[in-house]
Amino acid sequence: MDDATNHRWNGLYKVGSVAAWVAVLIFRRWLGAEFFFFRGTGIIRAGPKALPSTVLEWFTLLHGHRLIGLTLLNAFDIVNYALVGLIFLGLCAALRLTHRSSITVATALGFLGIAVYIASNQAFSMLSLSDQYVGATTDAQRSMLLAAGQALLAIQNPNAVGQASLGFFLVTLAGLIISIVMLGNRVFSKATAYTGILANAFGLGYPFGVAFAPRTIALPFVALSLSASACFLVIWYVLIARRLWQLGRGGSGAGMDKALGTPS
Repeated sequence: MDDATNHRWNGLYKVGSVAAWVAVLIFRRWLGAEFFFFRGTGIIRAGPKALPSTVLEWFTLLHGHRLIGLTLLNAFDIVNYALVGLIFLGLCAALRLTHRSSITVATALGFLGIAVYIASNQAFSMLSLSDQYVGATTDAQRSMLLAAGQALLAIQNPNAVGQASLGFFLVTLAGLIISIVMLGNRVFSKATAYTGILANAFGLGYPFGVAFAPRTIALPFVALSLSASACFLVIWYVLIARRLWQLGRGGSGAGMDKALGTPS
């Protein structure tokens, strides 16, 4: 592989690296879970101690605490999923010569999941309905807005399986496939591969737990799965960010070809 070919990928490696750092430091997935942790410890004193269970409770929360309401509706996960798309592009470039078919499938699943999640996230639509509900002057208007809010929650309900859960499942499955592919090459370390496998395997506990376990069992199981996944996901992103940045600065080329067993 010649230097001109290698340099074409350097920018993509760096973009993927920066996206991974931003996903770790600012737009982490499941910021709502972090909110409830800090709320439970008393570090944060405003906002609910549990997810609202009715449309009216969501409207009340969004009216009184917009930022908290949007956080619990996973509005900021939209940015996270967009960043994940950039991370996948960097990983696809780095792993393009190893198990090409698996990487192609993983990338396709990942971007399909990102599209489904972003399209199904109803946080800002709920915020708009909340504002309209506050300004409604008749019971008929309020009833109509509550019904509209209930329809949105059916699409994106943190307590049930919906389109957003499908998007999460596809992205997590893509991450698991990519992590397994990492085991078959020396571009990424075994530690990076195994951390990714753990992060995404625990992540899959969320949709399966919500879908198949009884509610009394699902809630603690899902909480445990998400907590474990979040910890490993942060470590995985840091390891990915460091390695992609190295590749972007010239750590690819002949060294990568040798690691992959391809002629330089």
